Amino acid sequence: MNFSARQGARKWPVAGKMVTAVTALALACLLVPQAAARKKAPAVADAPPQAAKVPLPRPRPPEAPQAAEEARGEPEIPPAVEGKPAEQATPPPPPAPQVSACRQALTEEIAIAPSVPAVHGPGGCGGDDLVLLSAIVLPDGKRVAVTPAATLRCPMASAIADWVRSDIAPLTQKLGSEIAALDNFDSFECRGRNRIKGAPLSEHGKANALDVRAFKLADGRSIGLTDRSQPRALREEVLHTVCARFVTVLGPDSDWYHEDHIHLDLMERRNSYRICEWDVLDPLPAVAPLMPAERPADAPPREVAKEEGAKDEEK
Repeated sequence: MNFSARQGARKWPVAGKMVTAVTALALACLLVPQAAARKKAPAVADAPPQAAKVPLPRPRPPEAPQAAEEARGEPEIPPAVEGKPAEQATPPPPPAPQVSACRQALTEEIAIAPSVPAVHGPGGCGGDDLVLLSAIVLPDGKRVAVTPAATLRCPMASAIADWVRSDIAPLTQKLGSEIAALDNFDSFECRGRNRIKGAPLSEHGKANALDVRAFKLADGRSIGLTDRSQPRALREEVLHTVCARFVTVLGPDSDWYHEDHIHLDLMERRNSYRICEWDVLDPLPAVAPLMPAERPADAPPREVAKEEGAKDEEK
């Protein structure tokens, strides 16, 4: 400050003090907010560093090994395609039905009897373990046709095959020929007993029965089991074989429904009760009864005989 200024200050001391105070107050108003702002704001060195960008992995190449989830056996869900939903996993096939012991034993060396699907009809008709018995194989390899083929449960088909192989084949050899076919009159049919409406379910409805009408021999002969012209001893021998093997045997004189065939089944009854009703009838006479002799020549006229008869009635 020059001399003149100092002189001015001395000359007006009060005014200079007031100017100096006002100036100081203005500076304080300007400097205090800035100091407070600097005190509140954190230092630049204290700010956390900015996080660096992490690069994403590249898409998995198709030749890469399977993921851990696939290695553990978890199914992989295919991604959905635009406009097409993702394919659902195919359910595993149902387990195959177990083969019965009868089915395993009934081989093609014993019978031609392929398995057929189970049948479960109304009222308990049908059953499981069914076969279509089309032929019986004899011990020498020859086949006995079942005409027509019979739908039966495996145990019933096995019993028929054993009966023909062990009993009927040796029996027909005594007749000078061999059995060639078995006449099947009826096998599986969903019906009541004797086809009566409302009757209990027949064993035929359970595929557990077979009606046999005759044997056919290789030489062309037919042996009807209820044919009274066949030898009685032959029919009685057949009777003994079937009653020893089957639970139910029905033939002539058992009822009015089995006069022309033999019914065989393996019906389960209490206490293993068995029925064998087959009356082997006597053969019919070879010659018809003689007709009355011719009327004698000395017999009275018929008109007289009528009059005498009328008189006798009046007495």
